[in-house]
Amino acid sequence: MKSYSESYKAAGVDITAGYKAVELMKSHIARTKNEGCIDDVGGFGGCFGLPIAGMEEPVLVSGTDGCGTKVKMAILMDKHDTIGIDAVAMCVNDIICVGAKPLFFLDYIACGKNVPEKIASIVGGVAEGCVQSGAALIGGETAEHPGMMPVEDYDLAGFAVGIVDKKKILDHTKMCEGDVVIALPSSGIHSNGFSLVRRVFDIDNNPDTLYAPCEKLGGASIAETLLTPTRIYVKPVLKLLEKVNVKGISHITGGGFYENIPRSIPKGLSAKIQKSAIKVLPIFELIAEKGNIPERDMYNTYNMGVGMSIVVPVNEADAAIDILKANGEDAYVIGEIVKSDEGVIFY
Repeated sequence: MKSYSESYKAAGVDITAGYKAVELMKSHIARTKNEGCIDDVGGFGGCFGLPIAGMEEPVLVSGTDGCGTKVKMAILMDKHDTIGIDAVAMCVNDIICVGAKPLFFLDYIACGKNVPEKIASIVGGVAEGCVQSGAALIGGETAEHPGMMPVEDYDLAGFAVGIVDKKKILDHTKMCEGDVVIALPSSGIHSNGFSLVRRVFDIDNNPDTLYAPCEKLGGASIAETLLTPTRIYVKPVLKLLEKVNVKGISHITGGGFYENIPRSIPKGLSAKIQKSAIKVLPIFELIAEKGNIPERDMYNTYNMGVGMSIVVPVNEADAAIDILKANGEDAYVIGEIVKSDEGVIFY
């Protein structure tokens, strides 16, 4: 007998919608399978076989995050097929900063009403993020919260696990004066600072402003620019780690340059960043102009066009850039490591 409860449905939870959503998302999940996958979706736990061959001391590295109020943008635009990429990116981009390879991912979706096609679209984005990072989507949860959330609302979060041999965990204590800071370009705002974005453009009160073509954005609308998925850096960085002595990696998320770059730099050293070298994206110029936001606040909130920074020895900088470019990243030098306790120094 199939599971069904008329009483629960009357209370706002349609469990059959959940079953339909799972059926619709299975094709997306199948795209993410890798060598560690053991069983199919639908059990009580996702199983994964650890690929530890050749490792002396395998270490698991975990990361969890959400997409913040960028989800509100997806809801306003009724476009749900890319926000899942952001959820994966926010987790796996953190894991790679340790030097770990992502293994698997789990998602959590809380919604006011389970619309199976919408949920499947969200999970389709999650699956795409997993494909881009090489992680398997081995499980998740969709929770219907009637009365707690408006029927059209949802939130999305994720959890990822990666693996690295202990001797290969990035050790920033080996960083020294003269090392070079390399930038990996972002695809846009990524998944941070959207509460400020919504205030600057008065999106909650005037959502129509999102859709008009914007000359400063090359004719694209503000909406499509804001919803551009977070770039996933896993595969290019893994290639780099194979051949270059990487001393530190920073994922530039909430807190911008000032909070994130110092997290991968030891005390007594700082990143001296050449501001004029940064390839600032037009969307950040538009936000600063429209909101009259000081430059210091912009660099303390957004990635400004730099989604990740990597520190390498000066004599390996050219090789690092060549490897990154060969793997699809338009990497370039933005600064160097100097003796200082300021964390980040702009000049």
